[in-house]
Amino acid sequence: MIDIQELSLEEVMGDRFGRYSKYIIQDRALPDVRDGLKPVQRRILYAMFQEGNVSTNNFRKSAKTVGNVIGNYHPHGDSSVYEAMVRMSQEWKNRDVLIEMHGNNGSMDGDSAAAMRYTEARLSKIADELLRDLDKNTVETMLNFDDTTEEPTVLPAGFPNLLVNGASGISAGYATEIPTHNLGEVVDATTYLIDHPNASLDKLMTFVKGPDFPTGAIVQGEKELKKAYQTGRGKVVVRSRHNMETLRGGKHQIVITEIPFEVNKATLVRRMDELRLSKGIDGISEVRDESDRNGLRIVVELKKDANAEAILQYFYKNSDLQVNYNFNMVAIHDQRPEQLGLKDILQAYINHRYTIIRQRTAFDLEKAQRRLHIVEGLVKALSILDDVIHTIRDSENKADAKRNLVSQYDFTEAQAEAIVSLQLYRLTNTDITDLQNERLDLNEQIASYQAILNDDYVLFSVMKNELKGIKKAYATPRRTEIQATVDKIVIEKELLISEETVMTVVTRLGYIKRTSLRSVKSSGMTELGLRDGDQPIYVHTHSTLDQLVILTSKGQYIFQPVHELQDIRWKDMGEHLSQRIPLAADEFILAVYPYQESSQDKLVLATKAGMIKQTQLSEFQSFRGHRNKAGMAMKLSNDQDEVVNVYLVPHDTDDKVGEVIIFTHFGFTLRYPISEINEVGTRAKGVKSVNLKKDDFVVNMVFEAMPQPNHQVLMVTQRGHMKRLKWSDINQLGRAKRGLTSLKELKTHPHRLVSVQKVWDSQQTFEVIGSQGSQQTFKAVDIPIGERYSNGSKMIDESKLGEVQRVTPLFDLETIEID
Repeated sequence: MIDIQELSLEEVMGDRFGRYSKYIIQDRALPDVRDGLKPVQRRILYAMFQEGNVSTNNFRKSAKTVGNVIGNYHPHGDSSVYEAMVRMSQEWKNRDVLIEMHGNNGSMDGDSAAAMRYTEARLSKIADELLRDLDKNTVETMLNFDDTTEEPTVLPAGFPNLLVNGASGISAGYATEIPTHNLGEVVDATTYLIDHPNASLDKLMTFVKGPDFPTGAIVQGEKELKKAYQTGRGKVVVRSRHNMETLRGGKHQIVITEIPFEVNKATLVRRMDELRLSKGIDGISEVRDESDRNGLRIVVELKKDANAEAILQYFYKNSDLQVNYNFNMVAIHDQRPEQLGLKDILQAYINHRYTIIRQRTAFDLEKAQRRLHIVEGLVKALSILDDVIHTIRDSENKADAKRNLVSQYDFTEAQAEAIVSLQLYRLTNTDITDLQNERLDLNEQIASYQAILNDDYVLFSVMKNELKGIKKAYATPRRTEIQATVDKIVIEKELLISEETVMTVVTRLGYIKRTSLRSVKSSGMTELGLRDGDQPIYVHTHSTLDQLVILTSKGQYIFQPVHELQDIRWKDMGEHLSQRIPLAADEFILAVYPYQESSQDKLVLATKAGMIKQTQLSEFQSFRGHRNKAGMAMKLSNDQDEVVNVYLVPHDTDDKVGEVIIFTHFGFTLRYPISEINEVGTRAKGVKSVNLKKDDFVVNMVFEAMPQPNHQVLMVTQRGHMKRLKWSDINQLGRAKRGLTSLKELKTHPHRLVSVQKVWDSQQTFEVIGSQGSQQTFKAVDIPIGERYSNGSKMIDESKLGEVQRVTPLFDLETIEID
């Protein structure tokens, strides 16, 4: 009859996942607090022990051990078993390796070990201490996966392996991260806790000062260390160790000799070299790995006069030369995962060894008592030897002889067996003496065993002596230095950058570069490399310590340290911003300003949709990821909106004197003081600059800190008409009004403003580009001054140039002076 059960999916999933979770928690990912081993590690060591693959015997092929483990104890993939075996042999991952391996067992660079068929292995001497007394019924055993043999549930563990070699693993709902420690320190703390069960954590930490990583390095943070040892969870800083070497020519190099635990050396060196190449840090000639059989050695060769300490601070911040190590000391305790502090782990180990020593002593006592019983029988037999021999000779067979000995002389069955099996050569006086001496030794042993079992003080003395013996045989000096406080990483950018005066260039289409003054002088200022149709909007000498703010037409700003610009020849175009910062296809550069955090200057920004605002220049500051993305300079009204212009408002500008004029497509002009423009942040939209008619939009905004009557603007219509208009011809009104007309309205084909440019100088040159792709240049002096109501003078033939699309002021490179 088929039994069909109706179960909900929730019940089935809960039950199955619960079983799976329990399995991977208890039997795969987490170590046992008593021997510090995960099941696969324990099975590997036990399989090698069973095969006699111990430290006193020859090496054997790793493949043989893996096969034994899979076939008898651990029915999983051979690669996982071999990887666990290899890890226990890697001296940069274990404070005291449990397996010795001949052949390639990987490297700190993350190289994998050779295949198991090539390597050979055996237990290390200290691993023998974990397995010692295993054959004396000291631990519980269980049937293996196919019930063909038994395996131990835990090893006797002659030393606290969980702390000495640490552990790392992830299971369902639990993870563990236990660092390695110094064997001698752990033994000292354990022996002290045996004598002082109520010892404080502070006292135990006088012995266990902190982690002792196989890779050495420096651990910082005594306060967090104490928290970790108290609760089982905490975070410390692990910093590499280095020294300085002097080279010829006054140069220096930083030599890193120890790196943080579990850091991949090859990845670290690659990252450090990437930081050098990215120009995020200056002053480094080369980063190279000189590690060999004599030890780890990473060399950072510095340029002359480079600040080594500042460069180290930068590497600490941006690479794995300094990492955080997070304690999460979770282990299986009483068959369940628990987060344990230092004292908890040591006490659990002491309790385990207490059980092991009692079990071992009981086994040895029983064995000694059995032997003593036999020896006493043999001694008695030898004292009545003639009678015994006569009785045996008169017996029919061995069984009859044993019965006769038991009945006639009160021997036990075991003694009778020993007597009838006694060889004749043992009847000499020498062997009789040996038996008497053995009886004395056995009596002493039995008394000793009984004392251990009857008196915990004696038992704990045995435990301490064994631990001290292991310390004497295997302890090594501490490798990791413990420092009480965490050194803050202070990066002074100025110290990382070699100061140099360079020429910086930013073009309207977004090409940027820095060029050495030598390259500029050798090429000539007018030989600047530009793309066809592009114009420089910013050409200036700067120190490599300076920083720039670049503002775009889509309301974004780019924070650009000068030293991060690519060093490109004067004749070459440069790097386009879109190579590292996402820009829209129609986005272009409006303005560039030097940035200083202490600046009191402001920027005034106006948009096509009729918004305007003022923002402190200091708010356009550096932000995380500034190399790969732009920040928001002004929130735009919609996708079609854009910033039409940006001006710098000097900090000493009188708000009531400084003025802006807004020009719209329909020819309206609105002039008002900047005191009417609110000062807001970079992400703000601002306030209304002008009251626009339907379908009208702002063409440009101009600013003057101290406007004079003769200040002028150049106005250009789509039909090619131009005029210069004086500042004084536009009456001052107020913000958000419609404004005054500056073009004469026609019924057919009316003039519309397409460009308004501020006139700095009468010799200033402007380039006009038409819809047919042609271009024409004018000087400001060539364009007549017109009345506000006029449409200006016809300067361009529409039939040849088409409608005017854009007017660009040309940058006069000859006016740039090179220091």
